[in-house]
Amino acid sequence: MAFTGSRILVVDDEREIADLIEVYLKNENYSVFKFYSAKEAVGCIDETELDLAILDVMLPDGNGFDICRRIREKYTFPVIMLTAKEEETDKITGLTLGADDYITKPFRPLELVARVKAQLRRYKKYNTASAKDDSVITHSGLVIDVSTHECLLDEKPLSLTPTEFSILRILCEQKGNVVSSEQLFHEMWGDEYFSKSNNTVTVHIRHLREKMHDSVDNPRYIKTIWGVGYKIEK
Repeated sequence: MAFTGSRILVVDDEREIADLIEVYLKNENYSVFKFYSAKEAVGCIDETELDLAILDVMLPDGNGFDICRRIREKYTFPVIMLTAKEEETDKITGLTLGADDYITKPFRPLELVARVKAQLRRYKKYNTASAKDDSVITHSGLVIDVSTHECLLDEKPLSLTPTEFSILRILCEQKGNVVSSEQLFHEMWGDEYFSKSNNTVTVHIRHLREKMHDSVDNPRYIKTIWGVGYKIEK
């Protein structure tokens, strides 16, 4: 499912790249809001109901990190960061601020389109879930409401990015079973464009633990099964 008509923000000061992204996304029947500066993009975020954002890290009047941070103050739609080749720090920073994925330049346009589709599929699936008895998952002080995309920990709201929320939901649904990194890749993004050495899941798990004040050595929730994956004990 391509979720045609979805509204996508594209921000990149390299006009050739921004224009190329726009062409490929429009070919998939997405509505594209394209900007070459941070200031213009921020105005669009405040005025437009968006479904996804693609943000370049380096901009002439700011950076994609600031835009991502601003988005996460109000919105839960997916964010994909465009980073310079081999800049691991940029990738980690983006994920820390709430980005859901990143792609390094130069990239293949079809790869970016595949990432966009995967993020929209996940986002739309879990934000349009109908209210039903099993839409609320509970476990040891943790309450996950799939239909409202809200999470409570010991009766206090837990602020999670869409990716963090989905990973925690998957682990809770598979409570007692080990979920491999490959399974999480497939569930979250589709693993066609991810190598097994990709550390995206590891970073998101670390952020989840930090927000939940969970310990790696003596976990209350997320347990690492070394060389296999992760699990939440029953």
